[in-house]
Amino acid sequence: MRLQTLKQEWFSNIPADVLAGTVVALALIPEALAFSVIAGVDPKVGLYGAFIIAMTTAFFGGRSGMISAATGSMSLLMINLVKDHGLPYLLAATLLTGVLQILFGVFKLGRQMKYVPHAVMSGFVNALGILIFTAQFQHLVNVPGAVYVMAALSLAIIYLLPRVTKAVPSPLVAIVLITIASIALQIKVPTVGDMGALPTALPFFALPQVPFNLTTLQIIFPYSITLAIVGLLESLLTAALLDDLTDTPSDKNREAKGQGIANIIAGSFGGMAGCALIGQSVINFQSGGRGRLSTFVSGVFLLLFIFVFGDWVKQMPMAALVGVMIMVSFETFSWASLKTLSRAPRSESLVMIATVVATLLTHNLAIGVMTGVMLSTVFFSRRISKLITVTSSLSDDATHRTYQIIGQVFFVSSQEFLESFDFNNSADRITLDLSQAHLWDQSAVTTLDKVVAKFRRQGSKVELVGLNEASATLVNRLAVGELRSE
Repeated sequence: MRLQTLKQEWFSNIPADVLAGTVVALALIPEALAFSVIAGVDPKVGLYGAFIIAMTTAFFGGRSGMISAATGSMSLLMINLVKDHGLPYLLAATLLTGVLQILFGVFKLGRQMKYVPHAVMSGFVNALGILIFTAQFQHLVNVPGAVYVMAALSLAIIYLLPRVTKAVPSPLVAIVLITIASIALQIKVPTVGDMGALPTALPFFALPQVPFNLTTLQIIFPYSITLAIVGLLESLLTAALLDDLTDTPSDKNREAKGQGIANIIAGSFGGMAGCALIGQSVINFQSGGRGRLSTFVSGVFLLLFIFVFGDWVKQMPMAALVGVMIMVSFETFSWASLKTLSRAPRSESLVMIATVVATLLTHNLAIGVMTGVMLSTVFFSRRISKLITVTSSLSDDATHRTYQIIGQVFFVSSQEFLESFDFNNSADRITLDLSQAHLWDQSAVTTLDKVVAKFRRQGSKVELVGLNEASATLVNRLAVGELRSE
């Protein structure tokens, strides 16, 4: 069975995986350079992290065909650490980030991804699509007119070539043809080489040159826990997106551990921390990449392009890659969500919009997702709080009133539950029928205790009936007032 799984994940789609990995590798170079600049470190730190993380997650990750490397969301979190303490502390933080992510996987926290609402997922991919698109503006401002022509030709090749043949990924063809034309015609346009110097030596193993003491831990831990959470959030959301695109499952806890192992290795070899890249993962998918081989090839070819074909890669026009990234932004954006915006429940539409707005304002996907999840929680709590109903019936002799309680009683619905009783028109005997209700927390028990106390102050004899086993256990454990005598 393991051999069959190995063949399926690695060798079932070899030609397409190799070609797709090649396209991704080309797209990773300028991004890794740009992310290094954002973080304030030498370009080689981003490139080392990119190919190490890509190759490592190919073996240890939980999602076939997903691309992980240095990312913009992670580099934004590194700025102050590098500025205040330098590169060695960043590498130490990268190691600790990996350890924390492995712990997330060991304790199976990846399964919590199933609690991210669909509206948040839609907001996540829409915000990411917009961010990818707007990130290309810097390459289209104050540039020669030839850049716009090249970018347009790149997009034309990407979208028109598949109508003729799908044997070769159209983004790869676009990059190659535009690069050849630029070199042959000696067109002066911004190139990959303008983004920063490519490294000339392979990385080597070396632990960060920092004191291994409590002071160092106090410096790096806040950054590491943030990097770990943001990295896992982006990786697991990307995995969930690919699950939907490919209609295949992924192991979220294995992915968490795989990301941790990759970051530990990256930090040990002078690379910056990273996580899954949704843009490159979509490029891989659109180019036909499905297996782990595509992820591994992206890392190997990134290494190959840097050290073997570096002189050629430097001459690659940024316009060709801009065309590819614009395609990615269009493919990433969930256009279907716009069609359903007016038909979906208003709360879900607000959650999606809030996720997008928060992400765009902060340029932080984690903050956007957390905003969406918290807003979803508020809306859900308000909605479920209205599902509690209390009806009453009075006996013929007007001495016995029975309250039928239906629904979930917890901290959100407890006040509405309390206000459902008429304490001014009590009877000699009051029966609270909880056979169709469930008590969830201390607020529910405390509120029920208030109800019993109020009726008893009116001189009524109160009886509770129908408590299910879980609710009765909760009452016995938490009751402090009138319920303790029940």
